[in-house]
Amino acid sequence: MKTKILALAMLCLLSIGSFAQSDLISGKVTDRWGEPVPGALISLVSNPEVRVSTDAYGNFAIGAAVGDQLAIVTRELETTRAEVVDQNDLEVVIDYASKPVNLGFGISQRMAESTGSVSTTSSEEINRSSALSLSNSLYGNALGLTSMQNGGAVWEDYADFSIRGLKTLSNNNVLVLVDGFERSIGTLSREEVESVSLLKDAAAVALYGFRGINGVVSVTTKRGRYNSMDIDVSYDHAFTTPLRLPDFANGYTYASAYNEALENDGQPAKYNSYEMDAFQDGTAPFLYPNVDWVNETLKDKGYSNIYNVGIRGGGSKMRYYTLLNLEGNDGFIKNTETNDGYSTQMKYSKANIRTNLDVDLSEKTKAEVNLLGIIAEHNRPGRIHGTLMDNLYTLPSAAYPIKTYDGIWGGNETWTTTNPVAGVQNTGYARSHARSLFADVKLTQDLDLITDGLSGSFRIGYDNYAEFWEGKTRGYQYASDRLGFNNGIPVDTIRTAGGESSDLSFSRSLGTQNRHFNFAANLDYETSFTNSELFTSLIYSQERIVYNGQHNTYNRQNLAGYAHYTMHNKYIADLALVVSGSNRLAPNHKYGFSPTLSAAWVISNESFMQGVSAVDFLKLRASAGMINSDYIPAVNLWEQSYDGGSSYPFTDGFNSYGGIREGRLPTRDFKLERAFKYNLGLDAVLYKGLTITADGYFERRSNIFVPESGQNSAVLGASSAYVNAGIVDSRGIEIGIDYEKIKGDLSYFVGAKYTLAKNEIVEQLEAPRAYDYLKTTGQPVNQLFGLQAIGFFIDEAEIANSPVQQFSAVKPGDIKYKDQNEDGFINEFDVVPMGYNTAVPEAYFSFELGAEYKGLGFDALFQGAANYSAVLNTKSVYRPLVDNTTISNHYYENRWTPANVFAKYPRLTTESNDNNYRNNSIWIADASFLKLRTIELYYKVPKSVLENLRMKSAKLYVRGMDLFSIDGIDISDPEVIGVSYPTSKSINIGVAIGL
Repeated sequence: MKTKILALAMLCLLSIGSFAQSDLISGKVTDRWGEPVPGALISLVSNPEVRVSTDAYGNFAIGAAVGDQLAIVTRELETTRAEVVDQNDLEVVIDYASKPVNLGFGISQRMAESTGSVSTTSSEEINRSSALSLSNSLYGNALGLTSMQNGGAVWEDYADFSIRGLKTLSNNNVLVLVDGFERSIGTLSREEVESVSLLKDAAAVALYGFRGINGVVSVTTKRGRYNSMDIDVSYDHAFTTPLRLPDFANGYTYASAYNEALENDGQPAKYNSYEMDAFQDGTAPFLYPNVDWVNETLKDKGYSNIYNVGIRGGGSKMRYYTLLNLEGNDGFIKNTETNDGYSTQMKYSKANIRTNLDVDLSEKTKAEVNLLGIIAEHNRPGRIHGTLMDNLYTLPSAAYPIKTYDGIWGGNETWTTTNPVAGVQNTGYARSHARSLFADVKLTQDLDLITDGLSGSFRIGYDNYAEFWEGKTRGYQYASDRLGFNNGIPVDTIRTAGGESSDLSFSRSLGTQNRHFNFAANLDYETSFTNSELFTSLIYSQERIVYNGQHNTYNRQNLAGYAHYTMHNKYIADLALVVSGSNRLAPNHKYGFSPTLSAAWVISNESFMQGVSAVDFLKLRASAGMINSDYIPAVNLWEQSYDGGSSYPFTDGFNSYGGIREGRLPTRDFKLERAFKYNLGLDAVLYKGLTITADGYFERRSNIFVPESGQNSAVLGASSAYVNAGIVDSRGIEIGIDYEKIKGDLSYFVGAKYTLAKNEIVEQLEAPRAYDYLKTTGQPVNQLFGLQAIGFFIDEAEIANSPVQQFSAVKPGDIKYKDQNEDGFINEFDVVPMGYNTAVPEAYFSFELGAEYKGLGFDALFQGAANYSAVLNTKSVYRPLVDNTTISNHYYENRWTPANVFAKYPRLTTESNDNNYRNNSIWIADASFLKLRTIELYYKVPKSVLENLRMKSAKLYVRGMDLFSIDGIDISDPEVIGVSYPTSKSINIGVAIGL
């Protein structure tokens, strides 16, 4: 008993002594411009439970002693540390080096300590756009990310991502994460996002194992804040306009072109002089129509709305972020409300409901809960929804009227159910209902009872997505009339009729469904030595994804060891050792080992740099690592496959039964595709406002699965096996430069980003080629090849005196090609590399600028691409009249004729033309572009006015999105060439209020 009393007395004395050594230390947290940082969390490193937050002016006071280390975390998760050197007011500056770098799995570092190549886009940059899709807010915003538009329909308009270009002959898709789990970025609203980070080199992606080989786009959503509450309300309304709709010929021009094409083909004219006059003067519109189908089906205005309410805050024990976001978009289809009870408009609406919670269950135990529910609905026309745009690109103005004189929908034996106006107004509707749930919970436990600096955590996530379709569709009767002629004189009217009107019939189906389970557990240890710090983590993670269909269940698991070492705040080293497993791989080959080593040197912290006032921060970093992939080109490729063979007669009745034959041979020596990644980077801040990031990288992708057919004879009689023989080298540079300045009431910024990503196929077991220039080995991935056009044949004499073109018989006006091998023939041996690829530009760049004076400001973002090609093969636009299609005015005005031998395009024809319509220098175009992605003019209401209104902030803005593009394509969007729902530009007006 006496022993217990003595121990208790000693503990009280120690506590009193400790308290006596602590004083109330006051300080202030500012950004690099000297502006106060409110809401920053200040805590003692030695006792994190001792914590306070800064007030609206950045001031704080905390009980600490001289020599104590303070940890500072801002609302934007910027972090730094400061030592209490005396009892005077402590000044803490949050600068570039304090910016957070999130590697995932709960590992976050300051920019000053990061050794990987990571670029981050903040919520402020993302919200300068009013895009309905978060992915479309990233054009030009993240250094190293190539983000390309892939369509016009809102529900499909999610940008295609690539990081550092094409790097393999197999799968170049990047991994997209939301709060650490693989999730769709397309369903997120911009308002719920805190930041988007791009993980590029081996050091940055190492912990993700197989999935991180092509780079990672990591989205972090907003979380609560200590001792505060903010309410953000915003509304955005957009007036949208379709971009570069196709301009097709009118009835008379089409008829003229068709007759000309028939003449070129040696066929008699389809339309006689009487009919041509009727098309031209428009006196018989039901017999000789002139319908602008694009104008009759699509309107030139649409709109969208975004409503948003976000509540963010918390107390000392719990923090929360809650969001309700509603989005709606109405498309460009005309006359969609002509039916009772339903619309056939292309519509999209979505509601996001998010709650993120952080709860301190005790001093040692913390919990995080993330919930996101999404309800989305698509609406579109009924039977025609899949072919509407194809119909608009097919149907000639002269085909038939919208309706006949007696009110029947237009149609005939050539173009039966392609009437787009009838399809929109009279075939019913289809509607989808999508439901998504994304849920995860994390528990973190401080394990100081075992040893100081030890902690553990686990996280479980479950996602479920399902899309259901329902619709009511019906058919319609169609007819058209034409004149019958006798010796060129009309004698009667002939009606063609078909189809059948029907009542609406109901249907429903399951569209897409997937389930996703995640589990991750960490054991973290952090300690410090003399002038050194060490953080280590042992991480186990697994996931299970189940998609519709057979062979669509994926199981993966990772075991990673990670160490981060810092010495003197100048020398940093990271080591990651990762073992990954996947059910996609062959038996006995389901695991792969990926090691990565990286280092950084913070030069600006060296003593010899202390007198260099121009340099605020300077860091050199390097990384090297090997990352494996679990991609395989076919299911169970390590097994012999069999295909259907010839039929054979059996039994007394000589019934025919199908045979079987060998299919693809099995892969015997199975290996994992792997990437050897090397990166050298520089981060610098100069003159208190100039930020520079530069990276150079090299990657060798080896063990790529390629078919062995190039090395085998066709006598083999079976499909060749896949072997791990492919090799691709890629290299490039990334440079980002930003300059910001604040002078009194004036602030301004300018910035630029540039990425150049090149690659070369080193090996792919290519079959022997007759000429070296035919080889794709040694060329970039997806390099285009084509014939070199040198003009058009003028007459039969020139054809007779030129090399024989063997693709098809040629006539005057057909394309004349260069004989590359000078053998007197033009054939497949005369194609050469030209242009670039059509998927990912080699060069991707952007520049932005903005300024603000007393609340009135503007900002603009221009984004472009170069070393990028397009194949001009859109029906009717570049391939007119063939297969009963129409013709664009662009082609008609630039076609070859005997009077225009220096034309842009070959002669008109109604026949398939293997000579003209193949890849060549006429159809392979430069698709480089420069677009004004966003421009914004805004006004922020002064604080003096806001105080009377009890508001924290208020902003009014007008934005323009994709207002113009400078490119060489002119008649279509260079990013979306082909038959597609139109892309759009928009003018947005909006208001954002903070309470």
